[in-house]
Amino acid sequence: MKKADFIHMVRMSEMASADDSRAYRRGVAAFAALGYAWVLGCLALAVGMLVWVVPQLLHGKFRFAWVWIVMAACGLLWLSLRALWVPRSPPQGVQITAREAPALFDALERIRRKIKGPPIHEVYLDDDFNASIRQEARWGMLGGARNQLTLGLPLLMALDKKRLLAVLAHEYGHLRGDHGRFAAWIYRTRLSWHRLHEGMQDDAGPMAVATRAFLDWYWPRFAAKTFALARQDEYEADRIAARLLGQDEVAAALTEVEIKGAWLGEQFWRQHWQGALSQPLPAGPYGALQRLLALPPEPAFAQMALREAVRRLSGVDDTHPVLRDRVEALTGGRPTLPPWSQRGALSLLGAQARGWLAHFDDQWCKANATVWKQHHARLQRAQERVHALQSTQAGNSATETVELARLMRRLDPQAAVQPLYERVLAREPAHVGALLGLADSLPPQDVAGRLRCCEALWDCSPTHRWGAARGAVQALEQRAEAGGDYDAEALKRWRERVRQAEEVEDDALEELYDTPFFQRVTRHDLSAFELGELQAELALHRAVARAWLVCKQLRAMPQRRTYLLFVQLRGLDAQARFALCRRLESELELPGQVLVLAAGDTAALEDIERQAFEPVHAGPGGA
Repeated sequence: MKKADFIHMVRMSEMASADDSRAYRRGVAAFAALGYAWVLGCLALAVGMLVWVVPQLLHGKFRFAWVWIVMAACGLLWLSLRALWVPRSPPQGVQITAREAPALFDALERIRRKIKGPPIHEVYLDDDFNASIRQEARWGMLGGARNQLTLGLPLLMALDKKRLLAVLAHEYGHLRGDHGRFAAWIYRTRLSWHRLHEGMQDDAGPMAVATRAFLDWYWPRFAAKTFALARQDEYEADRIAARLLGQDEVAAALTEVEIKGAWLGEQFWRQHWQGALSQPLPAGPYGALQRLLALPPEPAFAQMALREAVRRLSGVDDTHPVLRDRVEALTGGRPTLPPWSQRGALSLLGAQARGWLAHFDDQWCKANATVWKQHHARLQRAQERVHALQSTQAGNSATETVELARLMRRLDPQAAVQPLYERVLAREPAHVGALLGLADSLPPQDVAGRLRCCEALWDCSPTHRWGAARGAVQALEQRAEAGGDYDAEALKRWRERVRQAEEVEDDALEELYDTPFFQRVTRHDLSAFELGELQAELALHRAVARAWLVCKQLRAMPQRRTYLLFVQLRGLDAQARFALCRRLESELELPGQVLVLAAGDTAALEDIERQAFEPVHAGPGGA
């Protein structure tokens, strides 16, 4: 199903739910029954075929066609049983018991009694900044459920007890009453069909092909038809939590989780990995995280994170609504910065809290030991390069000065690099690298400085016009949202420039994806240091056996440095290969646009070996 068709079906289900909720639920139940009917029908057909043919064979009436029927029936029977009995996924985290954390289990029992929900059979502790309840089917699609709560250690550090209970009440709200049981059944059915659909993608054989054809038709339609129900369930769980703990408390918990989650992703982990510069062995993060999460976020960061959250729109990629929609549904107003939690809720884990901190620190260090050592070596190389450039700073070229500033910010995100960029621009006002670096290093409140950089980039570099125009629009919108001047004329001008630049970008992307990959390619133009950086980044991914890098010349944008990176991957299925390629595109620090392609998926390995020059990376066993 095309994404546009999926979105249309989701919108139709939302309208049907709004018009007549009962009729919508009946329609969902009927479509779910269709899937069960298909599975049970295949099962009955397989059994019927065997019942008819096997006695004939046992009585000596052998025909070659009957052997084929038996084989087909066995294949169909196996696929039917597999569909009915989807294996349970292993729980994540470490199981904790009421004996170890009595306060936590007492709180869960109080919530259960108030909601009149089913018991939670298992509680797990993991290292995610999240909490979730899931129902694992005991007998596959035939029914039965075991309720599992997974609670993230960082969440316990970030929220005080009342707000953590609000989060838990929301999760427990998914198991409420009759409506909750229906929604939970649909959730389990969605999960079962999803696992079956994913698990059969590489199966061969005529029966498997027929089954995949049905799943390819049924699963996206079932997901679309049940989307509105899943999203309504999120709102209802919020309302249940609000009835127990108050709508303001739930709204504050949602907002605090959003902002502290952004802080974790954007600041804490970057700072923690920065410690690899001076420490060759990994340090556990959770001891430090306990102290930092108990502190209020910096006001400027909190305001910025809240603005970003409020700008997001609920989409069809996730059944969870965005923060703005959830808070508006609860309070009728937009999210605001809450009073911050003061102490965290680790005490709910009882006397074992310190032990769990030490356990997860130790697990993190073991899991990241190799990557940490490689990152340490990479930062050491960057530091050596910084020292070399600083020793010749007076005679450095503009490109070397920009490289020095970029590496200084890698080693220390707070490094004062603006004077270096300004020195380059005093000599070469149109130096693209200096303009980009200066715009990135300016504080958010310096909108005028960022606009000057964007204007200069627009004038001197057609390659960077789209990014410059989007950056200018973002700066102007942020200033207006923060209560500053609203420059309607400037916004109109820059938005028109975004539109103009997008047309050129679309042409370049179309050429990049639609022309033969090895047309108009040359050897890569990386310096020795840039090549070493690329090799160090690729070494972090064990699945990358070999890699080739070439430059791609685009007629639509001849000035742009564009690269094709071909990677030979091992031990990954098609979905994992695609995900790793997209991840590499976002993480690799190349001096231009890069498209990452898996050998064998879009280009044959023998063509790559023949036309992509020599490999730039060979991992263990990949030579």
